[in-house]
Amino acid sequence: MIWYPYEQMKLMKAPYKIINAEGVYLYTPETKLIDSVSSWWSVIHGYHNPAITQAIKDQADKFSHVMLGGLTHDPVEKLAAKLKEWLPGDLDYSFFSDSGSVAVEVALKMALQFYVNQGDLNRTKILSLTHAYHGDTFKTMEAGDDPDYHFILEVYGKNENVIHIPTEIPALEKAFEKYHSKLNCFIVEPLLQGAGGMRMYDISFLERARELCDKYGVLLIFDEVATGFGRTGYRFVADVVLPDIIVLGKALTGGHIGHAVTVANHKVYNGFYSDNPEKALMHGPTFMGNALACSAALASIKLFEEGDYLTKIAHIESIAKRELSDLSDERIKEIRIMGGCACIEVYDPSTLDGYQEFAYKRGVFARPFLSYLYSMVPYIISDDELIQIYDVMKSWFRR
Repeated sequence: MIWYPYEQMKLMKAPYKIINAEGVYLYTPETKLIDSVSSWWSVIHGYHNPAITQAIKDQADKFSHVMLGGLTHDPVEKLAAKLKEWLPGDLDYSFFSDSGSVAVEVALKMALQFYVNQGDLNRTKILSLTHAYHGDTFKTMEAGDDPDYHFILEVYGKNENVIHIPTEIPALEKAFEKYHSKLNCFIVEPLLQGAGGMRMYDISFLERARELCDKYGVLLIFDEVATGFGRTGYRFVADVVLPDIIVLGKALTGGHIGHAVTVANHKVYNGFYSDNPEKALMHGPTFMGNALACSAALASIKLFEEGDYLTKIAHIESIAKRELSDLSDERIKEIRIMGGCACIEVYDPSTLDGYQEFAYKRGVFARPFLSYLYSMVPYIISDDELIQIYDVMKSWFRR
């Protein structure tokens, strides 16, 4: 028996069975569906992309995996070199892992140990955002602010080492004024808070955060697992405001195979570089730097570079704004659009009951959650396919 994610197994309806996937389409035995959520926002080039598929096949003909403990290989070396060239500033040092949650755990561990290695044992606190989501492992749950996890964490008691603030500059300044000497990091999903409700905020908040982190010697972490590779309209938000650590996942491999990376700047890396073995970063996922995943990532980055993806994303955003501009309903609280994401927030979650099946019957796979009906489409989507997604959304409210 499969134990499915985010489901009460006793109550869940049967999932749709996929027998093939190509481009933006998922194929069931009965029909085909436009995937409006890109398999949790990862499949930016569409399914079964020939370049990524071939890269995986070519590497599999040599070997699929060797551990990075005492060994190395061309795909991981080439990917690390590519990320050093591709990412902004001095984000040069890549620590690979097998999922976004683990990559965030690594970033949080880096931030704490960076100060411990300097003999500063007082910087034990993490500053994070209300409505934040950083993953499902325990430290990422603490750094996040998802009510679905609160009952789990409350078993251990409230963690006094995590502070959550809204995306408002006065709250940011107040937190730094109060806690700056005890903070090791400020972690954010930059501009777009995904699982917290597709909440969007202004770049000025991050600019001020960078200033305060510099002033008080606090590390700034961007969790770009969901926002990276163009989802906000920027290639990376880090291109505009530079963090000390960036975390990438999901679209890193074009959604073809699981992989993630935590990339640190020179200051952070040098905080571990020592003659003292005890200052090493003691972390090592078995499948970090997996050769198949690294090969997929290299092919995916090449597609992104050569495909003028930021223009594609700007076009997707413009169509979303055009198609949803005439949608008005008393049940709708707000419509938010940024880059490759469009979200309709309703007042009452029950408003969306039955939407997934409604969309299925109209050729679209959707997965609304709580009060949020959203799209996070593959960037290769055609105008007609994109309009079909928004037509289904509008039809739901106009029944």
